[in-house]
Amino acid sequence: MSARVLVVDDIAANVRLLEAKLAAEYFEVMAANSGQEALDLIDKQTPDIVLLDVMMPEMDGFEVCRRIRANPRTRFLPVVMVTALSDQADRVRGLEAGADDFLTKPVNDLALFARVRSLVRLKMIMDEWRMREQTSGQFDVFSAEAEPSEEEHQGAKILLVESFAPAAQRVASILAADHDTVEVATNSAEALQRAAKGQYDLVITGLQIGEEDGLRLCSNLRSHDETRQVPILLIVDEFEMPRLVKGLDLGVSDYLMKPIDANELLARVRIQVRRRRYQDRLRANYERSLSMALTDVLTGVYNRRYALRHMEGLMRRVADTGKALSVLVCDLDRFKQVNDTYGHAAGDEVLKQFAQCATQSMRNVDMVARFGGEEFVILLPDTDGDNAVKAAERLCKKVATSPMLIPEAPGGNLTITVSIGVASTSKPMSGEELIKLADAALYRAKQGGRNQVCADPSALLVA
Repeated sequence: MSARVLVVDDIAANVRLLEAKLAAEYFEVMAANSGQEALDLIDKQTPDIVLLDVMMPEMDGFEVCRRIRANPRTRFLPVVMVTALSDQADRVRGLEAGADDFLTKPVNDLALFARVRSLVRLKMIMDEWRMREQTSGQFDVFSAEAEPSEEEHQGAKILLVESFAPAAQRVASILAADHDTVEVATNSAEALQRAAKGQYDLVITGLQIGEEDGLRLCSNLRSHDETRQVPILLIVDEFEMPRLVKGLDLGVSDYLMKPIDANELLARVRIQVRRRRYQDRLRANYERSLSMALTDVLTGVYNRRYALRHMEGLMRRVADTGKALSVLVCDLDRFKQVNDTYGHAAGDEVLKQFAQCATQSMRNVDMVARFGGEEFVILLPDTDGDNAVKAAERLCKKVATSPMLIPEAPGGNLTITVSIGVASTSKPMSGEELIKLADAALYRAKQGGRNQVCADPSALLVA
């Protein structure tokens, strides 16, 4: 995986060394020798990840990281602090400033490259969801309202995989500071079962779970749809660096070196929980936006745009199989009188109840769509004209004999009728053409007195 890496260090020799190592791994490298130069570069050409020295004159790495996080455009830009500082307090300070990781020099090259790749993968996922939400037009993801708050890490639901009870108890007691709920699994099988059903914000595990391989668990979590997106925090010993590198390649989100420091554990858990919840919100908003783009907001059935696109696929199937496609165009009779007499709220309720009735009356493979106003279209794949007419007649009768619950009407009930036009074809044509044939049949149903079904003769003959 290639990526654009910004190396920030005031010592030229350090920059050249990292440049050479990264270039050998096919990364594109940008360089800055001060904090301000780094911020200016990021504004002009945003990198995929920043490797940031801490000890720099004028503006140290902590301040640079805070400014990166304060900018809505770069808030989720991965930042790894690479420094000679080794004090635990400095590590926690870096994480609290917004760094994704804090690596102490001399850095293990394999660990560094694995960490860069894992963070770039995460950035690509986040960028994709942010771009989808922008495209959907739901709202601007760079607005303050969309950004995760500092308190969004609290009350997390965490699965801890640990076979040694005292170790599990210590981790749980540390996380209690954020009011997190910690559930403990003592083996991989139990962990997988819980994770698939538990909707966790984070999974914490070690490289060894009793006699079991913790990396096997991580691999299994990433292999199943239910757990693929759950962040994983891996707890490792310093001598386990090769296996840590393998874990990062498998998709582990973050890691913590033993012995466990309480503040560092809290900092890393908070980062992962905030990121998880923000990504979940992006996904939910996108899915809701997609649903709104494809369905009618009032009735919940599909809208005209989606139905016409779906018809294109159904027509291709007609061409491939020769099986008929039928369409019903339904128009509620004297609907304007409902609005004029009982108000638009009553009219909306009539539309919703008709949509529900039509959906319940059709097969699962049939599609009900609202085309606008009081007009609905129902697509019946693999259905010839005669059977389509029968289905239309059943719906017409059901609507006429099932008064709708309308509080504004006398007695709370209102009888509504529907006129339906039917067309069918077993030969390819455009969706609009088939709907026009059904529309013409609907017009005859209206002219003939309403509350009836009329079919297009030519379409029925073709079917």
